[in-house]
Amino acid sequence: MLDKVIVGSEEWCSFPTLGIPTIKARVDSGAKTSAIHALNIVTFEKDSENWVKFDINPIQNNAKAIIHCEAPLVDKRVVKSSSGFREQRYVIKTKLEIGGKTWEIEVTLTNRDSMGFRMLLGREAMSGRVLVDPEQRYLLGQPTTEKLKEYYYATNESKKGLKIGLLASNPELYSNKRILEAGELRGHEMHFLNLKYCYMKLDADTPEIHYRGGKVLNDFDAVIPRIRPSMTYYGCALTRQFEALKVFALNNASAITQSRDKLFSLQLLLNNGVDIPTTGFANSPLDTDDLIKMVGGSPLIVKLLEGTQGKGVVLAETKKAAESVINAFKSLNANILVQEFIKEANGKDLRLFVVDGKVVAAMQREAAPGEFRANIHMGGTASVVKITAEEKKIAIKAAKAMNLKVAGVDIIRSSKGPLLLEVNSSPGLEGIEGATQKDIAGEMIKAIEKNFKWK
Repeated sequence: MLDKVIVGSEEWCSFPTLGIPTIKARVDSGAKTSAIHALNIVTFEKDSENWVKFDINPIQNNAKAIIHCEAPLVDKRVVKSSSGFREQRYVIKTKLEIGGKTWEIEVTLTNRDSMGFRMLLGREAMSGRVLVDPEQRYLLGQPTTEKLKEYYYATNESKKGLKIGLLASNPELYSNKRILEAGELRGHEMHFLNLKYCYMKLDADTPEIHYRGGKVLNDFDAVIPRIRPSMTYYGCALTRQFEALKVFALNNASAITQSRDKLFSLQLLLNNGVDIPTTGFANSPLDTDDLIKMVGGSPLIVKLLEGTQGKGVVLAETKKAAESVINAFKSLNANILVQEFIKEANGKDLRLFVVDGKVVAAMQREAAPGEFRANIHMGGTASVVKITAEEKKIAIKAAKAMNLKVAGVDIIRSSKGPLLLEVNSSPGLEGIEGATQKDIAGEMIKAIEKNFKWK
């Protein structure tokens, strides 16, 4: 008992061999493995052994503080996170120091931006050495603000970055927080611009964009539009206004507008040689029977043109069900697509993330039991997947056809080969960063830097 360290549910600890002087940890005996926040993970060989290097922002919500770490690579395992994602993680061995005692533990590397703590201390690391009093916190003390500044907050003020605005609606969204952090981490001045609070002055001589309270937004170098579907019209109007002011838009208004028109998008992609599942479109309910035959009969997929994140997508398993769904939508004057159902995909599809003409990450999404839609928002799970050269080529060609610098390209594997499902101009980052451990937000910022030849 005397040799054991007594800790609360939250404590500060350090990793001397990683060069991390202090980091706040969630102590959780319910979790088997320990995890630490890591970005830009790269494996390499050192002295004929496998190692891994990675970056960590040790202080929550502070992307400017960064430590470059490296450690021996022990393993690569599939771990189910608390949010339900199954992801492959690298495992390292390193020394943990807590309560004046030091011992070696295994830690998995993962992106913990969406979590409340940069570190999770699990029961395997504590076994035989730690007693937890879950009712207490910081039994071992906390570093002072001055100490944290001494450790982490030294900055290089001489390097002036770009002024970048994130045009979006929800500052608490994982993707938005990550983009702001990534920009700050690379030395830029980042601003969250709520679409609803922006308004425009259209004038031949002095066009302007104002923000709530009258602040003029004309001095930005670049904007990153992340426009929710319900704000497409106004969001694209704002993006066009920024473009008129010679502000660089990572995705321009024209590209976003056409990406939101599912029918036009599919026609554009077909004209550029990208294969899609056989699709039908009609205006009158009188054509329902032939429309069903056109796509190969039931089962088939019915999609609302205005739907997103898997909403407004219905699987009709029989001809009668298909007729009912199509006629019901038509009676509401809704525009729909009818599409062949790719049964052999088994509820799986691929999301390829394209930034500036390159596939920077890819994941496989698998539908929840009893569900045919693989969207993460519909309960689907994400995992790393090896994509083929043809799939990569399709994603790049699709993003180019849509004129999108940033695109989430959804592909389904069929007996006819890979088919394109959809191209998303505001793809989410949480699922794919969690699954691949790649800094996709950082890649988006690099694409802006490339436009300005900024180093």
